[in-house]
Amino acid sequence: MKYKQIFLLMLVAVSTLLFSFYQKQKDNTLTPKEKKEGWKLLFDGKTLNGWKMYKNKNADCWAAKNGELYCKGSETDKSDLRSDIMTVETFQDFELSIEWKISKAGNSGIMYHVTEQYDAPYLSGPEYQLIDDIGFPEKLEEWQKTGSDYAMYNASSHPTKAIGEYNLSRIVVKGAHREYWLNGIKIVEFEAWTPDWYKRKAEGKWKDAPGYGIAKKGAICLQDHGSGVWFKNIKLRKL
Repeated sequence: MKYKQIFLLMLVAVSTLLFSFYQKQKDNTLTPKEKKEGWKLLFDGKTLNGWKMYKNKNADCWAAKNGELYCKGSETDKSDLRSDIMTVETFQDFELSIEWKISKAGNSGIMYHVTEQYDAPYLSGPEYQLIDDIGFPEKLEEWQKTGSDYAMYNASSHPTKAIGEYNLSRIVVKGAHREYWLNGIKIVEFEAWTPDWYKRKAEGKWKDAPGYGIAKKGAICLQDHGSGVWFKNIKLRKL
């Protein structure tokens, strides 16, 4: 009788695992609940439809491969055929959910409210920093670490997963209010265009970038910093 009970318990456990496996949501898809809540996919998992290179630059560094939006890394090719990639559509108030992983010693970022007025996207769009905090070959300041509002607001913690594993980031933009989340933990919260915000801008990296952070609407932009970086499940809903 005892062995029979153990067998039944094992059978239930295996059945539960199999059910969970088959119930797992496929990458780059939306559930009926997400659709009802207004979420839309920005990446279909197969093509670069809905995306373009910044200022339509001729570049070959981005591709849709194995269900991932992938930027190839290179130690030599840093300019001619490299570009940041941005959405064709622009957004004002939104919640963005995006999964990403980065190569060892890698560096990238997620920018928003990007316009094409300047030579580079970071001169207009605030950046949610992505970087290998541990393996990066140079000393990093707090404002350079993962999840920080780059060169403006430091992340309160860095709950990243190991290199090679996917992280889940969220960016919430509602008027001047901003929230950055990483793997379920809120790590940055601030209000744009306040006296404190302007003070940080005037005294830091953006003091000579008059258009930085000013636009209230723009594209989502993923940074090519010469490192291998992968994205999937890029979802956005307007607020």
